[in-house]
Amino acid sequence: MSELYQLPDGWEWKTLSDVFIIERGGSPRPIKEYITDDEDGINWIKIGDTEKGGKYITTTAQKIKPSGLKKSRLVVEGDFIMSNSMSFGRPYIVKTKGAIHDGWLLMRDKLENMDKDFFYYLLSSNYMYQQFTLKASGTTVKNLNIDLVKSTNIPLPPLSEQQRIVAKLDKLFEKIDKSIALHQKNMDEANAFMGSVLNDVFGELEERYPLQKVSDGLKNILTGTTPPKKDQKYYDNPSINWFSPSDFGKSKVLTVSKNMINPISLVDKKAKMYEKNTLLLVAIGATVGKIGVIKEEASSNQQITAMKFKDNIDVDFSYYWFYYIKQTIINTASAATLPIINQSGIKDLKFIIPPLQIQQKVVKYLDGISEKIEKVKQTQKKKMDSLKALKASILDRAFRGEL
Repeated sequence: MSELYQLPDGWEWKTLSDVFIIERGGSPRPIKEYITDDEDGINWIKIGDTEKGGKYITTTAQKIKPSGLKKSRLVVEGDFIMSNSMSFGRPYIVKTKGAIHDGWLLMRDKLENMDKDFFYYLLSSNYMYQQFTLKASGTTVKNLNIDLVKSTNIPLPPLSEQQRIVAKLDKLFEKIDKSIALHQKNMDEANAFMGSVLNDVFGELEERYPLQKVSDGLKNILTGTTPPKKDQKYYDNPSINWFSPSDFGKSKVLTVSKNMINPISLVDKKAKMYEKNTLLLVAIGATVGKIGVIKEEASSNQQITAMKFKDNIDVDFSYYWFYYIKQTIINTASAATLPIINQSGIKDLKFIIPPLQIQQKVVKYLDGISEKIEKVKQTQKKKMDSLKALKASILDRAFRGEL
């Protein structure tokens, strides 16, 4: 094996297959026929059973019948499992017994001189992620080929050195993680403060002006569409913003969409164009309730509903109002299969229409507050990003034997 870089004395270059038995999970199909609530059911481990930033998998939301194990893969306490698609390369230590589907790889210890925490840090490092990224196949969805994972090179120090590195990393990361948590708390408090301001402002306005419905202020309401993906002419040489839920959340005004469409989509009536100064609402999906304003003409997919308000309503005022009632929107959305609020549900939402001059004063005040809060959040985010980069740098040094 050719060395990627020089290791300290006593360290060795190995492949993952040298230190782990690596096997792909499997899924009994159709899976719905194997899901069970019986006591003898086997834990069915899915990505949804993990926690963001979590290290262990301790419980599962579902179980499968024992017969399903014949077409799956059993994992036991102490095994590593790694996601091999979508958020590929993310490792977890199993703290239970269960079965994994084909979106997971099982990694079971082969050697005795292995510190579990050392390998968790190693598998979580940028060094490993970069190798996995180079090896991942696929375009839209990245997938890890099991043979390529097996051939991935890793630095292996003696057990005593693994334990020393873990102790050092634990101590350093405890301090860094506390700082990251503090900055996250500051960001959460900034968001909560904006919510408090909205409650105060609109609570007072609701006492002064009659409660109406959104339909009372609407000039027009439209829901977007998706041009047929199989017809490339709708996506070649695109020039029209075509918003989807992933474009929302960064700022009040939506300016440029990640995906765009060709004007022929409008000519063929495969997409809808919204007027400038229109409010867009994510009305379908996990992020239902997110909002944004377009200041120029644009289009969207079917998850977005566009509201053009009458001339006596400031679109930015409507933005802050929908921000204020976001939880009501979420609660209203049907969650049977997928959260959704249809046009009728949107029209029935409560609304107030103060004089335009009052609306504009409210917008000016809330814009000022929002700008200050965003500055606070950006400052906190930069500090968090710096700390995360520091952790990555420390890990890189650790696996070069420089810690």
